[in-house]
Amino acid sequence: MMTQKAMRKVLRAGVMLSSERDQDHLLDVILASVMELANCDAGTLYLLDGEALRFKVMHTNSLGTHSGGDGRDPDLPPVPLRRENVCAFSFLEGRTVRVEDVHTSTEYDFSGPIRYDAITGYHTQSMLVVPMRNREGEKLGVIQLINALDEAGNIQAFPEDMILALESVTSQAAVTIQNTRYMEEIRELFQSFVRVMSAAVDERSPYNANHSRRMARFGGRFVDFLNRRAGEAGEDPPFPPQRKEELVMSVLLHDIGKVTTPLEIMNKPERLYELQKSEIRHRMETIRLLAKIACLEGRGSPAELEALERETRETEEAIWRMSSAGFLPDERLEWLEGVRRRTYIDGEGQEQPWLTEEEYAMLSIRRGTLSGEERGIMENHVVVTNKLLSKIKFSNDLSHVREWAAAHHELLNGSGYPNHKEGESIPREARMITILDIFDALVAADRPYKPGMPVERALSILNDMAVKEGKLDPELTALFIESRCWEGIPLVGDLPEEE
Repeated sequence: MMTQKAMRKVLRAGVMLSSERDQDHLLDVILASVMELANCDAGTLYLLDGEALRFKVMHTNSLGTHSGGDGRDPDLPPVPLRRENVCAFSFLEGRTVRVEDVHTSTEYDFSGPIRYDAITGYHTQSMLVVPMRNREGEKLGVIQLINALDEAGNIQAFPEDMILALESVTSQAAVTIQNTRYMEEIRELFQSFVRVMSAAVDERSPYNANHSRRMARFGGRFVDFLNRRAGEAGEDPPFPPQRKEELVMSVLLHDIGKVTTPLEIMNKPERLYELQKSEIRHRMETIRLLAKIACLEGRGSPAELEALERETRETEEAIWRMSSAGFLPDERLEWLEGVRRRTYIDGEGQEQPWLTEEEYAMLSIRRGTLSGEERGIMENHVVVTNKLLSKIKFSNDLSHVREWAAAHHELLNGSGYPNHKEGESIPREARMITILDIFDALVAADRPYKPGMPVERALSILNDMAVKEGKLDPELTALFIESRCWEGIPLVGDLPEEE
């Protein structure tokens, strides 16, 4: 007859099992709960692995030993599924095995526990092995309990009236393990989908190759640095595993809106499009041909023809350099204004400009390659990111992914986009993503339109944006620089597999 005390233990074990979500820790909780219910000194939890039972968690209270339950299995060889082994027999038969004294039992091979006793000085006597099966009857493993104790702490046989309670808790444990596995499989499926979508965005453009994946590596290491720093200061980690996962997922999805950005804008390496360059080239050649005709007809001298040919070719070369330059100083823009005013008479007698207004507008972009209109289209990817992520039903653990990802271009001084948020209205995690994004854009060496910037120069720019311009979080920027989280991560080419 189960006592009220035992019933309370069963109920407490059920509560503990239903609240645990980490699979490694769950196994530890299962064994500890079953051992408490059975009031025994030692126990081992095995899970099926191929054609053997693998040690997952081991406790021996009297020896003060505890291994497993932290993601690392005890360093012991697995138990083959042979019936002479009591654990394998219990698993194969799907029934509980109770042994009063392993030293007098002849039904099973107990040479393993006896050898263990000889090495450690422990005394294995009574044993109970309970199989773990889920709702569908699928066998997951077994729990082996050793040396039941009476009220005085003396070793006794496991009471038969406790077996049903132990089987009940063990069955609930198996269901919990299976549910945890299902949850992990669903989580991994979703994470795989996120990685695929992130890679698909990056692959659309050679200028974005590995961008999000690199940022995720930087971000993961940065978070680890912040957690270590907090631990050294005796503080709780700011990014426990679930929050770290949430941040990394936000990083992977931050550019998802670029799936709708036109490639001719996203992949624009120069101010001028190839068609525009071709038209300018053709126009300059037309000017030269018309000048040759004029010279042949006596409407111009050879010296004037030679000067015009030289000038048009020099203009072409200067335009090509301007088209690909990262920044245009005032003198270059003044020169361009002079070219804009130049005209020629075409074959129909009509006056035509050396540069069209559209070509002039593109070439006069002071920094970068995008016009104001194109930049607006490019910046709209953040709005699309927010819209696309709003369609995903994120779990509570990932409820901030959309907010953080969609705010990665907001700046503390309100000069960012799309909502021009300021200060504390920008989540701390979004500020971190902004730092990662800018850093990778500066140092990435796999963007054909510009060489990667030296790391120390990029860090100097980040520091200026934080301290002098007020755009970035100064504390986070300083911590990012201190973390050196980018070291060892290739800034060009494919990334190696996760560490």
